[in-house]
Amino acid sequence: MSKHKLTTKQYLVPFILVTSLFFLWGFARAILDVLNKHFQNEMHISITQSSLIQVTTYLGYFLMAIPAGLFINRYGYRRGVVFGLLLFGMGALIFIPGNEAGTFYAFLGALFVIGCGLTFLETAANPYVTELGDKETSTSRLNFSQSFNGLGCLFATFVVGQFLFRDSSDSGSVAVPYAILGLLVLAIAVVFAKVDLPEIKHDDGGDEKAKYGREPLLRIWKHRVFVYGLIALLAYEVAEISINSYFINFVTGQGWMTDRVASMVLTGALAFFMVGRFSGSWIMRYVAAERMLLICGIGCVACTMLVLMNVGIVSLIALLGIYLFEAIMFPTIFSLAVSGLGSLTKSASSILMMTPVGGCGFLLMGIIADATNLVIPFIIPLLGFIAVSLYGFGLVNQSKD
Repeated sequence: MSKHKLTTKQYLVPFILVTSLFFLWGFARAILDVLNKHFQNEMHISITQSSLIQVTTYLGYFLMAIPAGLFINRYGYRRGVVFGLLLFGMGALIFIPGNEAGTFYAFLGALFVIGCGLTFLETAANPYVTELGDKETSTSRLNFSQSFNGLGCLFATFVVGQFLFRDSSDSGSVAVPYAILGLLVLAIAVVFAKVDLPEIKHDDGGDEKAKYGREPLLRIWKHRVFVYGLIALLAYEVAEISINSYFINFVTGQGWMTDRVASMVLTGALAFFMVGRFSGSWIMRYVAAERMLLICGIGCVACTMLVLMNVGIVSLIALLGIYLFEAIMFPTIFSLAVSGLGSLTKSASSILMMTPVGGCGFLLMGIIADATNLVIPFIIPLLGFIAVSLYGFGLVNQSKD
């Protein structure tokens, strides 16, 4: 594969602005992994009960993805981003009265609103980035933007983790980071309301038609690469979100470290994740995306099997290795699945953004952990990574024909 520029001068400013959004939802999603253990400690609930944090947030993705796609088809990427930021900001600020109420379900309501807002953001930003430049670099471009998602995750687990898991008896109030986040997000919404994000026109003549009705949502099912990509992306989300959410419970339950140290180690794992995305973005300027996906899929399967073998420090190293190998999976699967869809891209994106509901897989991991031990639940992400590997294998074989 020859070297191409990530984007063109024409799209440089929109590319920078939209890429900044990836940091925000990375931050918002990574906080959930800290909240699980925090609420277990503060409210004395089980792993299974705390998994409702993921279930509620990612249920927002599942329920709002299609409406988000219809909205963005009708009103464009910029309005989709602004509406998503407004929902995101309001949901974060709901944490303030939720903290006063002091009930777990008040926090779940706020997280559901945040999940709905993030759905609009991701449904708009992911496909938009793939179109801001040459088709040959769409996968590399999305991996680069998604790298800032990893940076947001890293920042969230370190800062919020250290704030909530203090050495003193009094832990920090969960309303504080969300109040700051909410005000920041609403300020960014004002910025995006005033900037110009050019809409991308396609040569297939379907842009105007895609603005109305369900017809585009029905047509995309004829594209096999998209359908299999949807399955692979769901499998990846089950694996990735479940591992993130389970990480602190696993390493502390094994007696390897305290909650505070575990949040720092999770930050280190997410640093591997970010490095994996940045390096993967560069490598895929020279190596075919489908081949890279297959290699990383096999790497994740191997690392997860080592974790299941439960061999002490080797299992911990393998767990960190998963973060390095899985880093390129979401943007790579996403860009491959929407490649060549033209005016159907926005509709396809809305379907793909239903897949974070796979985060509910953490509920299954929690049930298994509460019923057996802390190691067996890793069977769930193992199955997910096997599915991703099969998708990569199929695309590699198809490219040889």
